[in-house]
Amino acid sequence: MTETWVDDRQIALDGGTWAVRQAGAPDGLPLVYFHGTPSCRLEPSFADDLAAELGVRVVSFDRPGYGRSTPAPFSLSSVARATAVILDELGIDTFAVTGQSGGGPFSLACAAVLGERVTHAGVNSGPAPFDQVPELMAMLDENDSEAVALLPDEEAAAAKFGQGFEPFRALGRMSPAEIIGGFRQMCSTRDNALLDDPRNARVLAEGLAVALVQGTSGGGWDNVAWVGPWDFDLADVRAPVDLWYGGEDKFCPAPVGPWLEEHLPDARLHFRPGDGHLGVMDHTREVLETLMASRQRST
Repeated sequence: MTETWVDDRQIALDGGTWAVRQAGAPDGLPLVYFHGTPSCRLEPSFADDLAAELGVRVVSFDRPGYGRSTPAPFSLSSVARATAVILDELGIDTFAVTGQSGGGPFSLACAAVLGERVTHAGVNSGPAPFDQVPELMAMLDENDSEAVALLPDEEAAAAKFGQGFEPFRALGRMSPAEIIGGFRQMCSTRDNALLDDPRNARVLAEGLAVALVQGTSGGGWDNVAWVGPWDFDLADVRAPVDLWYGGEDKFCPAPVGPWLEEHLPDARLHFRPGDGHLGVMDHTREVLETLMASRQRST
């Protein structure tokens, strides 16, 4: 069996370096995958073999402060602009995007900010603007509610949000079995069934172990970016968007998917009542084939 291609590198950007991973098919159709919160560029490795089979070149990177990327403040739009620079460095012009959980808003930001460079966008279990969906604001714990109250002082809010990620940072110092055991307590029945697959469990454990090695600033600025006011307009998302959500998601309430479908110019919702938060691991082929469809037609 041929080993799946993986390329891991550092790219200089904005006075620091960003850790960038590519995998799947080196000459395949490009898909940028935005990792969840907290996680890192390793997260989409569960899809490496399937991406190679389908001819997809998956690009992922650590947002600042995560993994091996230099810590720095960021926003949804600034990450979108950085994505353009990273893709230029890799010799990629047009591409699809998708984001898991906290990566979802960055996928939509890319589609809004980068215009025709983005052929298709996906969101997997990702939030909508918190200030417009009451069910999301109601899910905030005491620490995150205090962080929101600090806005618009973004640095103070990021530091406060960062405190909420200390339990995840503690998980990162445990064994893979302990990491998965701790994460299972927060998951739905279907998510736990997915984690019974050793590969899925390994990928999740590795991602959490690497994500917060530099501290919790990445998570803090993630939350400022998408728990606070979004810095782009959903009406500017012109690429088609596919939304994948589950009715048993313990992290993202069910109304989010329909809300985004209603407020995006061209969106289609895939809702499965029995799915949890990790549906992208459950329906990987569907996600990849759907996001590549527009690109194949355009070429």
